[in-house]
Amino acid sequence: MDVEIWSDVMCPFCYIGKRKFEHALNEFAHKDQVNVVWKSFQLNPDMKTEPGKNINQYLADVKGWSLDEAKRMNDRVTAMAREVGLSYDFDKAVVANSWDAHRLIQLAKKHNLGDAAEERLLRAYFTEGRDTSDHATLLEMGTGIGLDAAEVQQMLDSNQFAEAVSRDVYEAQQVGARGVPFFVLDRRYAVSGAQQPETFLGALDTAWSAWEKANPLVVQGPTDGPACSPGEVC
Repeated sequence: MDVEIWSDVMCPFCYIGKRKFEHALNEFAHKDQVNVVWKSFQLNPDMKTEPGKNINQYLADVKGWSLDEAKRMNDRVTAMAREVGLSYDFDKAVVANSWDAHRLIQLAKKHNLGDAAEERLLRAYFTEGRDTSDHATLLEMGTGIGLDAAEVQQMLDSNQFAEAVSRDVYEAQQVGARGVPFFVLDRRYAVSGAQQPETFLGALDTAWSAWEKANPLVVQGPTDGPACSPGEVC
């Protein structure tokens, strides 16, 4: 059963939601038959990378808040992250456009490393204060999760996977995502936001029941008896 997750690497609730969903999935009886698919979403496609700009100031400018209001908001989010074992440092966060980071995730998905890429980029942004739009940084992170350096560099030097990112963004509109994180289970059930693990677990149970009816499984017996395989002469 597929679980599609629309996310942006600069979304603090996406990292928190990832942890809460992982906690629920770990408790789910059929977790080995769940395929998690990360989908691209840009909260601010027009954002300009500004390494010297404090994220609190950026938030204040965008929201029309005072600097103190922005800092209090980020302090509350930091406390929420701490509850699920994450360490946020907004004072170090680099204001960066996420387009190329999403292209890296799309490349990683091609090699079944989508979750590893998502995790690495979120940690880089919220904990390490790395510039997740910088090509040298993305190359380092890509190779760090097991991608081939030449393939990552080729992607960064081209427009590769741009269509895949745009398609994910378009699909988000089709499934009703107005913000992230946004979880779609078996293309039937949606969960919006960083919900509590029990909410995710309930959604997994509900979606699984419907998926199981539509996809009856053949249960293998405890032992195999004599049999012929294709191409063999029996």
